[in-house]
Amino acid sequence: MSRSNLYLLLITTVIGLLSSTSKSLRFELESGHTKCIAEDIKTNSLTVGKYSIVNPHDGQPLPDSHKLTVRVTSSYGNSYHNSERVESGQFAFTASEAGDYMACFWAADHKPPVTLNIDFDWKTGVAAKDWTNVAKKGSVDVMELELKKMYDTVISVQEEMNYLREREEEMQDLNTSTNLKMAWLSFLSIAVCLSVAGLQVWHLKTFFQKKKLI
Repeated sequence: MSRSNLYLLLITTVIGLLSSTSKSLRFELESGHTKCIAEDIKTNSLTVGKYSIVNPHDGQPLPDSHKLTVRVTSSYGNSYHNSERVESGQFAFTASEAGDYMACFWAADHKPPVTLNIDFDWKTGVAAKDWTNVAKKGSVDVMELELKKMYDTVISVQEEMNYLREREEEMQDLNTSTNLKMAWLSFLSIAVCLSVAGLQVWHLKTFFQKKKLI
């Protein structure tokens, strides 16, 4: 394989892997409403986010009605970012706990209602690194930079696989525990049914014996 083909393969692979750890979107938010976006992040992963309200009138300041309240929390309820009545902002942190992280956007109620267009860019893991600064500080050429990206991406994928394996083991343990409880519940239900049936037979036999029918 030639150097150029290898270079193209590396770039394609890196872009494909990074795309799974980067979320960039634009959405609408009506005043008085809340919209939340979730991202599954593993422990010790770097995550960065940037958000801004799209100006409906270029060249003019945003109206007073175009303000956001943004909060980023973990699945355990811990707060990692909180901004009130802002037009734009950003956050960056290293996740101290694994699970779903929620970025919630709220726009204050307004009469008449207004609709805000919001640009939101959320990156985690390898995608959250500022590779431009890495290249400048290290004075590396393009190929070496891509190799550094590839190495970090492989490490990230390995950590992600280990994380998923741990989650799978937890789910298997939960399934085993649930199946065991269901088995005991089924056994108990059968025992209760047999006991009730036995009592009914005994009661009927006693009744017929008293009536001297048997």
